[in-house]
Amino acid sequence: MQADHTPEYSDAKGIHMFLGCKVQKEGESISFRMERDLLGWREVPMDAYWGVHTLRAVENFPITGIPVSVYPDLIVALACIKQAASVTNRDLDLLDGERADAIINACEQLRQGRLLDQFIVDVIQGGAGTSTNMNANEVIANLGLELLGHPKGSYDFLHPNEHVNLSQSTNDVYPTAIKLAACFGISRLIEAMEELRNAFMAKATEFQDVIKMGRTQLQDAVPMTLGQEFGAYAEMLNEDIARLREASMLCREINLGGTAIGTGINTHPEYAILVCRNLVAISGVELFTASNLIEASQDCGGFVQLSGVLKRIAIKLSKICNDLRLLSSGPRAGLNEINLPPMQAGSSIMPGKVNPVIPEVVNQVAFEVVGNDTAISFAAEAAQLQLNAFEPIIAHSLFKSISHLQSACQILSRRCVVGITANVDRMRNQVEESIGLVTALNPYIGYANATEVAREALLQKCRVSDLVLARGLLTKEQLDLILRPENLTMPRDWREMS
Repeated sequence: MQADHTPEYSDAKGIHMFLGCKVQKEGESISFRMERDLLGWREVPMDAYWGVHTLRAVENFPITGIPVSVYPDLIVALACIKQAASVTNRDLDLLDGERADAIINACEQLRQGRLLDQFIVDVIQGGAGTSTNMNANEVIANLGLELLGHPKGSYDFLHPNEHVNLSQSTNDVYPTAIKLAACFGISRLIEAMEELRNAFMAKATEFQDVIKMGRTQLQDAVPMTLGQEFGAYAEMLNEDIARLREASMLCREINLGGTAIGTGINTHPEYAILVCRNLVAISGVELFTASNLIEASQDCGGFVQLSGVLKRIAIKLSKICNDLRLLSSGPRAGLNEINLPPMQAGSSIMPGKVNPVIPEVVNQVAFEVVGNDTAISFAAEAAQLQLNAFEPIIAHSLFKSISHLQSACQILSRRCVVGITANVDRMRNQVEESIGLVTALNPYIGYANATEVAREALLQKCRVSDLVLARGLLTKEQLDLILRPENLTMPRDWREMS
C-alpha cells in the first residue's frame, strides 16, 4: 500500500519539520505508522497521538501558525464533551464498558493538561471545526489505545469515529465546546474585573475628600472629588460585570445531541437529555439543551451577544485609560492631577521620561477586541441554511477577547491603579482658579451676574471669588459657605445657604 503524499511534505524530514516534531538525526531512522482516510493512506509519525485527519488539516491550513492548544479551555471542553458522550453511550448500552472506560480515562488525563502539545491544527481552519474535533477524537483514541495496551493506530480496538465520536457530529460538539470554553474563560474574566473594580473603589475611598475640577468637552465644568471620579470607574465595571453575567447565560444553551443539523440522527432518543446531564456533572457548568436543536445548530446569536458585551467592556476600559493618561499628563506641562506608578523608562532619547505604558497596553487590547467583534459579526452573518461554517474564526476571536481582557484588567489593577497617588494641592488650586466655580454661584447671584463675572474673570485672569466680593454680590462668609467642598460636590438646598 502506497502513501499519497502531498509534494510539499513528501519526505519524513519535511513532515517532522512542518509539524514541529524532532528532525531526523544523522543515521537515525524515523518510525511511521500507516493510517487511512477517505483520500487514501498516509504516513503518520509513530509517536504521534494525532492521526491522518489531523495531518491533513495541518497541511491544509498553515494560516496563523497558532495551534488550537493555545486555548487550553477549548481542549478541556472537548475532553469534557467526549467523556460525557462516552458515559452516556455506555449507560445506553451503545458502547461496551472497556472502550468507554478507556475513553473516559483518556479524557480525564486531557482535562488535567496532558498531551496539550498534540492538539496541532490551526485555530483558523475550513470545515466548520471538523479538524479540531478529529484532532480530539484521534488523540483520545490513541491515548485510550495506549491505556488498553495496544499500539497507536490500532483502531480496530478503539476508533476515533466509531467509538470516541459515537452519537456525535462536529456540528454539535464544536459549538458546545466553544460555549463551554467561553464559560470557563468568562468566570476568570469576571474575577479580574472584580479585582479592578475593587482597586478603583479603594482609591475612591482614599480620595473621597480630594477636591478637583470636573470637565466636560475638555473644558472646566464644576468641582467634584477625585473619589467621585474613581468611584464612577468602579461603577462602570460593576455594570459591565452584570452585563457579562447575563451574556454568559446564552453560552449555557447547547445543541449537543443534535448531531449533523439538529435532527439528532444516529442518536438514542434519550441521548440529548442524558449527555447534557452528564456534561454538567463533569464540567461543573450549568448547561441546558436548546428547545429547538435545528435552530441552535445554525444560530450564532449567543456568540454575537457575548462579543458585543466584550466590546462594551473594552470600550469602557479604553475610556478609563484615556482618562488616566490625560489626568496624569505632564508632569510639568499637563494636567498632572494624579501620578501613575512608574513602570519603565519611557524613551530611548529623552532622559527621565516615563510614559503611561499600562493604560496604553490596555487601550490596545480594547482596539483588538473591537476588531474581534467585527470578525465575529461577519462570521455569524455568513451562516447558510443549517450550519455556520465559520465558527473557528468566531472561537478564535472570542477566546482572544476574553483572555486578553482578563490580562488587561489584572495588569491595570496591579501595575497601575493600586499605585496611583493624587497631587492634592495642584487640584485644589485649579478649583480656586477655575472659571467653572461661577456655576455654583448661579442660584445666589443669578445667571446674568454669573455670566458677567465669568467673562471678566477670564479677561482679567483673576479669581471668580475675588470679583464676586469686589462687586458686593456676596459676603466673604457666604462665599466660604457656598464654596465648601461638601457643598460643591453633591446636591444641597441652596436656599438654606442664602
